[in-house]
Amino acid sequence: MSRQSELQTPKAGAGVLELLRRFAADPAAAAGYGEECLTRTRAIEPQLKAFEYLPRDVTAKAGPLGGIPVAIKDIIATSDMPTTNGSQIYRDHVPEADAWVVERLRNLGATIFGKTVSTEFAWRHPGPTVNPWNPEHTPGGSSSGSAAAVAAGLVPLALGTQTLGSVIRPAAFNGVVGFKPSFGAIPRVGVHPLSPSLDHVGFFARRVDDVAFALSLLAGSSADDRHGRPLPGFTVDVAQGVAPLSRPRLAVVRFAKWERAEADQKAVFESVVDTLRSAGAAITEIELRELDTANGKAVTTIMLSEATTIFSDLIARYPDRVSAVMKDHVESGRSKTAMEYLAAKAAQAHRQRALATELDGFDAVLTLPAFGEAPRGLDWTGDAEYCAPWTFVGAPAVSLPAGFGNHGLPLGVQIAGPYRNDLHVLRVAKWAEAVLTFDPGVPLLARK
Repeated sequence: MSRQSELQTPKAGAGVLELLRRFAADPAAAAGYGEECLTRTRAIEPQLKAFEYLPRDVTAKAGPLGGIPVAIKDIIATSDMPTTNGSQIYRDHVPEADAWVVERLRNLGATIFGKTVSTEFAWRHPGPTVNPWNPEHTPGGSSSGSAAAVAAGLVPLALGTQTLGSVIRPAAFNGVVGFKPSFGAIPRVGVHPLSPSLDHVGFFARRVDDVAFALSLLAGSSADDRHGRPLPGFTVDVAQGVAPLSRPRLAVVRFAKWERAEADQKAVFESVVDTLRSAGAAITEIELRELDTANGKAVTTIMLSEATTIFSDLIARYPDRVSAVMKDHVESGRSKTAMEYLAAKAAQAHRQRALATELDGFDAVLTLPAFGEAPRGLDWTGDAEYCAPWTFVGAPAVSLPAGFGNHGLPLGVQIAGPYRNDLHVLRVAKWAEAVLTFDPGVPLLARK
């Protein structure tokens, strides 16, 4: 194959910055890349079932993200495509306006590459998406389709959301990089809420540089999202990516739930700790016991209370179109009192402030993203307990692929840090990614 041919046919699994560098060298590659992604997707989609809707127009536009296909989780509004919210109620719903983040992507030149499967209203009732590494296993949720689409090399970037663990956990299950920015970093205008005090917009990609670049372009604020708080601005050089933070000071946090982790997940984690230590990281074990114990009850109280307010009327109007899972969720929320909710909100604010003090002297936390490989079957999207603490305090968190389990499914590690320290956490993750040199590649399903 000639060098020119290689430039014109980017491989499945190429990253965002890799593609942008290639497009700069060969504009013809950008012009045809969207169609190549669409052709691959149509071939694989009957098995993967990652998309609710595929795009009609994949023409490359001009801009910082020109030529980059971005898949959009189907609770995020798109004015030219249906937005179903994973629900039969909204099966034919086309919003009048784009979500804030979709409008920003369009203005940056990105190709809006369809809508990816979400669990019902981003809660537990799953859609049909399978794990591309083994279709008998879940891809995780609620951002099921976005994680699977990136893992299968169908798109280099996808939007997801996280209320407990819906970016970090599916990223780990699918062997891709997942990033949940600090709470409020990206406006949620046009994103269907589940729990406004916990909902985050996040990303799936193949490299840390790619999610860092996405955040540098998409972080912002809107008067219509009262929880927004702009991050300190930063830029990412397309040629170099984000600057890694060498020899970081890492706090290893296992939590009391460590004993429930699968043996192969523990083994991968211990190997990562040893490798990073050998590469110069200062490793210290700490507990964060209060975050571990206070988080569970408080985060559940907040989520159930707010979801009940949001969905009670919808269930009353469409009882035959709402899952039993969502009905049970709302019914549980009705038992929460106003005093319980206010106490949980106070605990959330306290823990967010306390974490910054507890992590003084550390650059980031190293912990698990999940208890192990993606569970077998499609009815259960996995446990979010290792993700929920960082969602609860609005902390930035990255999931990095780190190995494979006994069943051939990906395993990861999670790197987190204090609220609004997003760039610092990304720099630590970039260093760890380079030291680990682990690339899971593209699963067999996507190579057919």
